[in-house]
Amino acid sequence: MVLTPSTMIALGTAAPDFSLPDVTSREIITLKTFGHKKALLIMFICSHCPFVKHVQDELSQIGRDYQKKNVGILAISSNDTRAYPEDSPSNLNVMAQKLAFNFPYCYDETQQVARAYQAACTPDYFLFDQNRTLVYRGQLDESRPGNDKPVTGKDLRQAVDSVLSGLPILAEQIASVGCNIKWKANKEI
Repeated sequence: MVLTPSTMIALGTAAPDFSLPDVTSREIITLKTFGHKKALLIMFICSHCPFVKHVQDELSQIGRDYQKKNVGILAISSNDTRAYPEDSPSNLNVMAQKLAFNFPYCYDETQQVARAYQAACTPDYFLFDQNRTLVYRGQLDESRPGNDKPVTGKDLRQAVDSVLSGLPILAEQIASVGCNIKWKANKEI
């Protein structure tokens, strides 16, 4: 495990388009899937990372808490499954079922979506407004494995609530940290 922070790409960046299969429904998910939503949260996660395991119940709770609100939520795993077979689509499906995710969980086999979003770690969060302009990229909250701070989702929840309320989001945003995305060797891409 290499501790890696978010790249913290520029606020105002437009959400890159994508077309990925949901590991549970097998439906193809695109940016247009969420076209009617006021906010779109895209999370790069995986099944093996201890940082994701630390917050996975909160991610599921966020899905439930915002289910009836005007928020689209999407989880994406982009890890190299040859090197990390526990992040295979079938294992991601098991994770989604176990945690009762009520949002799509897609597998980015080519890793092109992770590269387009400049995702660097798991978990890595990107929140877009209704115009699909990036308004938040940062931590879920200040909890990390072993620091004894509770997992609350405070920072991310405040950002989502601000978008839904039409309020500005705090300019000071703290990078998420976690395991680096497991990139494929160049010859495999």
